[in-house]
Amino acid sequence: MPDNYTLYGAPLSLYTGKTRAYLRFKQIPFDEVFSSLSVYKKVIIPKTGVRFIPVLRTPTDKFIQDTSVIMDSLEAEFPLRSAVPKGPKQRLVSAIFEMWADEWLLLPAMHYRWNHDNFPFIYEEFGKVVMPYMPAFVRRIMGKKAGAKFKGFVPMLGITPKSIPAIENWYENEVLPMLDAHFARHDYLLGSRPCIGDFGLIGPMYAHLYRDPASGKLMKRLAPNVVKWVERMNQDNVQLGRWCVNDRIPETLLPLLQQQFKEFWPVQLDTAKHVQEWIEQNPKASKLPRALGEHSFQIGNVTEKRVIRTFSQWKLQRVLDVYQAMSDDEKQRVDPLLKELGGYEVMQTVIERRVTRTNNVLVVADC
Repeated sequence: MPDNYTLYGAPLSLYTGKTRAYLRFKQIPFDEVFSSLSVYKKVIIPKTGVRFIPVLRTPTDKFIQDTSVIMDSLEAEFPLRSAVPKGPKQRLVSAIFEMWADEWLLLPAMHYRWNHDNFPFIYEEFGKVVMPYMPAFVRRIMGKKAGAKFKGFVPMLGITPKSIPAIENWYENEVLPMLDAHFARHDYLLGSRPCIGDFGLIGPMYAHLYRDPASGKLMKRLAPNVVKWVERMNQDNVQLGRWCVNDRIPETLLPLLQQQFKEFWPVQLDTAKHVQEWIEQNPKASKLPRALGEHSFQIGNVTEKRVIRTFSQWKLQRVLDVYQAMSDDEKQRVDPLLKELGGYEVMQTVIERRVTRTNNVLVVADC
């Protein structure tokens, strides 16, 4: 058995970047193994039953899949240098940012990777997975074939010729400027210490939007303070720092949080509604399909359709649980902020038919 943890991932992987940064901050010794096709066949699939990275192998030979589960496990195992704020407002905002980054920043992350000029860089990156030791020109050929599957997900996420101008306007003229203004004043989301929300955010902001050539050039031009934050998040031996005193949420985050409740949360809630309907219509089913048809979403002034991803309900449950587990006193401190942001009503949502992960598969919780 290994002495250290082992991270199975890849530099191009959005969620590997999230876990890698977290392990570095926690100062947990780990070795990283590149997830080539051979590693998928010999380790990842046999040990987890799924084809997703990252996967974390513990010194006791346990294999953990899913970034949120990995961080939950390590927070319990290594309580020092916690990334979960103790204050109720900061704890909730941290969880909100993790869900938003995991779910909604997929739009610009996938769009800028596959619809902008990142070639042959991306093809070589995917080619390393298939044939890591072959010359670059061979990797490009094989990577183009391997990458076609991921490129095929782009329209399924609602990234279409109709929605692309709105996605670019939102990312370039709203998200990046708001984050840049915030990181001009704060090292991390909630002060001088990173929280779970920072690690959620670093996934798309590093592996796709910073590291890919086209979007990386754009970020350097439009948001130099975001670039500095990305680079801070990838450092070793990060100083512990502290979150803002008195459970304060920086004012620079409020416009972005308001926007999340306006555009992103309706999509999550509508997803949960469709999942609830499917469970009621399939009372004997325990395993959920990964997708349930399509629904409409809005970004800017554009309405488009996207695939309903059942996993999004699991992510939503986690955030609602943070709020709903609070004491009455904590809610009294949090509710004025939620009302200011337009998020009070949605935080009262009760999901009757919950979903959970069993052996890395999404299932109905009470089956």
